Amino acid sequence: MKKKGFLRNVFFVSIIIFIFTINIYTVKAISKTDCDENLAILVDIGEEKLYLIDKEKNITLKKYGIASGKPKTPSPTGTWKVVRMAKWSGGFGTRWIELNVPWGKFGIHGTNRPGTIGSEASHGCIRMFNKDVEELYEYVEPGMIVAIYAGPNGPFEDGLITLKPGDRGSDILEVQRKMKDKGYYPKDLDGIYGEDMKRYVIKFRKDNNLENSHYIDKEFYEKLGMELID
Repeated sequence: MKKKGFLRNVFFVSIIIFIFTINIYTVKAISKTDCDENLAILVDIGEEKLYLIDKEKNITLKKYGIASGKPKTPSPTGTWKVVRMAKWSGGFGTRWIELNVPWGKFGIHGTNRPGTIGSEASHGCIRMFNKDVEELYEYVEPGMIVAIYAGPNGPFEDGLITLKPGDRGSDILEVQRKMKDKGYYPKDLDGIYGEDMKRYVIKFRKDNNLENSHYIDKEFYEKLGMELID
């Protein structure tokens, strides 16, 4: 039986539930001024699809094929916001929609390799056909919510793997959030296991009678109260 995760942002979960319980409609283009505040984007890595949704009307306005990150360079799961937009050319296609992911530069963009759409092929960004990202671009404004979903375990789809200094990503971000909840991480959440985080990990291990180490391992997850339930 596939594992079910428990570490999901409340809004993120509501978007996921919403997207799979409504009908999909194809609609004509509508003006940004009519719908900006109501629109959000859901990216489903498992399906390699991107959905433009209207939260107020509970409908999906558009559905597009995408290419997501390779297993070694996964797309950043979680709930983000659009922070920057640009019209580009070349390998990144004709449009760029940047997200506020703190540990790297990630976004939604076009591609000069259309044959990769439908697969895990990128360095973490969400690729689209140029014609599709150009259409999507007309609906997007800075501040729009973008939820990236990679399965029921969210950032831990590969399990609670051992993490170490130098690692970065959605799993590190979730560990930081849980440590902050327990009073062990006073810094900003950035998804980067740097030297500051290393000190707090070692302190947490010491306070919980774990072996002196900088690893985030099975025992560390258990003491944090993090688990994946079958």
